[in-house]
Amino acid sequence: MKWSGRWVVALSILTLMCATVLLVSAQDEDAAARAQVLALEKAWNQAYKAGDTKALASILDNSLVLVEDDGSLKTKSEFLASVKASSGNQEQIAPESLTVRVFGNTAIAIGVIAVRGTQRGKSVVHHERFIDTWINKNGTWICIATDATPITHAGMP
Repeated sequence: MKWSGRWVVALSILTLMCATVLLVSAQDEDAAARAQVLALEKAWNQAYKAGDTKALASILDNSLVLVEDDGSLKTKSEFLASVKASSGNQEQIAPESLTVRVFGNTAIAIGVIAVRGTQRGKSVVHHERFIDTWINKNGTWICIATDATPITHAGMP
């Protein structure tokens, strides 16, 4: 009886250690995924500023769903065409906040971005809260959906 009790304790400890190793491994994978998606978000911002549609095309899925401020939808090709045709009167500024949450092969990026533009000849800055949905497709993170909503209340982050 003594030996079987010790084996149960030993197996319980071994099981707990294995579970801890798996948990740490999963946390490392989540941290790596977060870092990759953060880098892609920054690359998106830089490509948008530069009007680099080739770079944007590489990080946006062909079936991208983009929700505009007014609730209308744009496809990837429509978005890229709008970037290409942009007169340069709107410029994204680096995100003021950005958080990435990972759920297996899906990541959600949530943040606030300032957009500088010209309105009636005057320079203006407005803020938008955005949410981007990323999936890991064949080992590569790619954005499948994005929405940016203007922040109209005074309680800015």
